[in-house]
Amino acid sequence: MTRSPADDLVLRMEDISKSYGATCALAGVRFELRRGEVHALLGENGAGKSTLVKVLSGAVRPDAGRMSIGGVPYLPAGPIDGKRCGVSMIYQELTLCPHLTVEENIMLGKEPRRRGVVRPAEMRRRVREVLDFMRHPEIAAEVPVRKLSVGAKQIVEIARALVDEARILVMDEPTSSLTLDDSEELFRIIHRLKERGVAIIYISHFLEEVRRVADVFTVLRDGRNAGSGRMADAPLEAIIRMMVGQEFKELFPRIPHDIGEVLLSLDGLKGRAMQAEIGLALRKGEILGIAGLIGSGRTETLRAVFGLDPIERGTVTIGRVRFEAGQPWERIEQGLGLLSEDRQGEGLALSQSIADNVTLSRLGPFSRSGVLSLGRRREVVAGLMERVKVKGRHPGEPVAVLSGGNQQKVALARLLHQEADILLLDEPTRGIDVMSKAQIYEWIGRLAAQGKAVLFVSSYLPELLGVCDTIAVFHRGRVVDSRPASAWDGAGILQAAAVGRTGADREEAKP
Repeated sequence: MTRSPADDLVLRMEDISKSYGATCALAGVRFELRRGEVHALLGENGAGKSTLVKVLSGAVRPDAGRMSIGGVPYLPAGPIDGKRCGVSMIYQELTLCPHLTVEENIMLGKEPRRRGVVRPAEMRRRVREVLDFMRHPEIAAEVPVRKLSVGAKQIVEIARALVDEARILVMDEPTSSLTLDDSEELFRIIHRLKERGVAIIYISHFLEEVRRVADVFTVLRDGRNAGSGRMADAPLEAIIRMMVGQEFKELFPRIPHDIGEVLLSLDGLKGRAMQAEIGLALRKGEILGIAGLIGSGRTETLRAVFGLDPIERGTVTIGRVRFEAGQPWERIEQGLGLLSEDRQGEGLALSQSIADNVTLSRLGPFSRSGVLSLGRRREVVAGLMERVKVKGRHPGEPVAVLSGGNQQKVALARLLHQEADILLLDEPTRGIDVMSKAQIYEWIGRLAAQGKAVLFVSSYLPELLGVCDTIAVFHRGRVVDSRPASAWDGAGILQAAAVGRTGADREEAKP
């Protein structure tokens, strides 16, 4: 007897609607998921993706609509209820306890017990089974999670879901913080999960990656269904058109700009967290890209320059003034602005409002005789929100309720408000949709045209090649090579980042 497609239907969501006051987050959304399928959920920031999966998990209750899992009506009372019904979430921001071991994290809250007493042997057996399925070389049951790489931590999150016997696994931007090797390992595990019959909802702004991993896709736009289909049958241009609602012309808009004198130079700089001394020069109007693998020293260099990590030796020269040390508030006064890669940990004050986050580093324009003009501040922040396309209701809205992409835009708006002359951008487009990426690239180009200098760290090679004037490659804390972006290609950057030398170096080394 042959199986029909309906036999494999795991999840059906029909006419799902949700509003927050006057804001409509979802309006009659339909979504279906089948056994052993990877279904990409796509859309711009604020399109409704996060709200839809929160409805699925039980974190948000819909205003209207129906759901069923395996043909059985489903309306979870909360996330715990959702987990009992087989729905597990892997969030972009990991939720592990770093001081506990892998085993303790996997079994936390679901330890097997008999008469109220934990059964360690049974717990070890269940953990061993799931880790054997994962087959990740870095992960062992007794290892503290704090010692694992970001990629390995994400695998532990998936292991927790498997112990919960998840039928539906939601992955939200799973590769945004992963190295290339960790991403490849994740894709292999996804393939094994499919073979096991797990159904996966995959949310990502990396469309090239989505084409590789997903079987089908659904696009949301402004809280509504904008299109769906088989991934193999849809050109990327068509998917982008569904996402933005218009013809998408150029991902990397080029804004003409001139490069002038040196604004920032690092001479033998060695911060406490850096592996080696660094020498770099950043010029007025220049966009200098920093490439390298995670752990190569890119972020550590930016933190030392901005004063977040102590300088052990060497100097930072800003304009013509040389410094051997400095605090972040001093660097802000000297014209530097930093966008941290750790958006939620140190880039934003999540409990504070959009207005607070945008202006706290520069309150002077709103202060007279020590009194803060809140009305003037609201007016300025509302203008910045419009300028960088923050999808928020008003400047007083807490940053915590915004999507990850809109939180990133708030962090960028802060740098605009600071009027920084030197911008240190660490993964500025992480978690940002395609249209917003293009807007940020254009914004960076316009800042360069105004004479601003931009130091741009990214793990996404196409944007470095498409946006930057110069690209420097880091390997184990050192600058391997720095040359015009036009003199690099993706393969050359990867080789330099992975082995510490370029193809030209290898040719010269031949006898």
